[in-house]
Order: sequence, then structure tokens, then C-alpha cells
Amino acid sequence: MNILLTGATGFIGRHLVGSLTGHTLTILSRNTEAAREKLGDEHQYLRNLDKLENLNDFDAVINLAGEPIVGKRWSDTQKKILCHSRWDITELLAALIQQSDTPPTVFISGSAVGFYGAKGNERLSESSQPHDEFTHMLCANWEQLALNAASEQTRVCVLRTGIVLGKHGGALAKMLPPFKACLGGPIGKGTQGMSWIHIEDMIGLIRFLLANDSCRGIFNATAPNPVSNAVFAHTLGETLHRPALVPAPAFAMKLLLGEAATLLLDGQFVLPTHAQEAGFGFRYPQLRQALENLL
Repeated sequence: MNILLTGATGFIGRHLVGSLTGHTLTILSRNTEAAREKLGDEHQYLRNLDKLENLNDFDAVINLAGEPIVGKRWSDTQKKILCHSRWDITELLAALIQQSDTPPTVFISGSAVGFYGAKGNERLSESSQPHDEFTHMLCANWEQLALNAASEQTRVCVLRTGIVLGKHGGALAKMLPPFKACLGGPIGKGTQGMSWIHIEDMIGLIRFLLANDSCRGIFNATAPNPVSNAVFAHTLGETLHRPALVPAPAFAMKLLLGEAATLLLDGQFVLPTHAQEAGFGFRYPQLRQALENLL
């Protein structure tokens, strides 16, 4: 397949590029030289889409672009960056698909479990009602812009991604230093949900959606067994043979991150209902199994 890919230099994107051998990849990146250095010379690179009037030459589009949501306080300026780094490229790709005479057969576009907002202990499927807050607004508009590309010729699959666990990057890389130093533990009360997925299953799900013509619509990209933050901390500590007894107080998170602390303090228990109904099989359905493989 001839695939157009955005967000290729990110944590998920780098793993995806490595798994798509045998396909022709055109990678969209503002810094094509840095992307080429990271991902190799065997791919085509585009700095922008300005010269494209349609996407007739592509069989598939995978859209993973977006400013990282964790790590900076959500000022008004940062919120605009978070939104438009996702919305603008998605809207442009959907418009180019609509303008195509022979459009791509599939458009896979990112979203996040933040769509659901703070939902307490409720187990969430793709049909669950969200809590109205910033992350829901960001994801809901992002998803709708992608779904605008749907037609008889192009099926759209939207990935509501959880916490992706993998080596050498992502959320796990940020968690490991304090745990290895015996300073790890739950965040706040520790009752908030953590909807996680092993990087191999994340890539496997994207490839599954790419290949299965019957798949379209919303898919939760999470393992089938979400856990509380306290259980996650305990399991990570046991896997590393370290204690996990030093909690991170909620007030400290709020002082450090402001409104963005909601990502750490208000989680979700999200289930991959549509992926399992479609026949996708998880290699790492249990957290302990996933962490032992990675660590």
C-alpha cells in the first residue's frame, strides 16, 4: 500500500514506521531532515501538503500528529496549540480526501481516552456518554473533523488511545526513574483509572484496522483490563523489585501542572469493545504480563 503518515517521529509513529515494511510510506513532517535521520532514507518525505490538491495517489492515510498533551501547564495559549496541532492537519487531510476522485480506502486518525473526561469508576465503551470538559472538547472536535472524510470509498477509523507502554519513550520512560530510585507510588488517592496498552498491541491494532475492510468508526485503543493508579504503581514496583509506597500528593500535582493535572488525577476505565467485537486479539491483555515483557 502507498500510505501517507503524519506524526511519524512520535513515540507511536516511530514504532509504526518500523512495522510497515513492504509498504510505501510518505511521511509528513515540518522538519524533513530530522525525520529522515530518525526514520531512514527509504521513505518519501513532505514538509507540508500545500502542493497537493487531492490524495488520489494514496491507498491509506494514518494521522497521528499532535502536540504532546502532557508536560506543560494548560494556559490559554497552550490549549490553542494542543487543539490546532490536531484539528488543522485533520481538517486538511479530510478535505483532500473529499476532493479526491480515487480517494484512499481508509483514513485512520488519532484521538484519546480523554474524550470521555472524568467518569470515576464507570467502565467505558465507545458508546459511553462523556463528561464535558477540555479534553472532551478537544477530542470530540478532532474526531468529527476526521469522520467528515467518511464516504462509500473511504472508511474512517478513529483511535481513542490510552496510555501507551513501551521501551525507550512514552509514559513508561517518565515513570521509571522515581520507581527505580524507590520513590514511586500512587498519584493522589490512587483510585483513578489507568487505561493502558502495550506498544505492540497499539501497532497491531492500527495494522488490523488498516487491513480489515469491515472496520470503521470509533475504536478504544486500550487493553481489555484497565487498572486503578494504585494497582498500576504496585504492579510496576513489583516488576522492578522496588517498593511503591511514596505517594504523589494531589495538591502537588495541581501546583505543578494546574488544570493539566486532571490527566493524572482523573482517569478512566476504558474497554476496547469495538476492537474485540471486530476480532482483534491482544497479545498483552494483562498489565503484569505487559510490564514483565517490557522491563
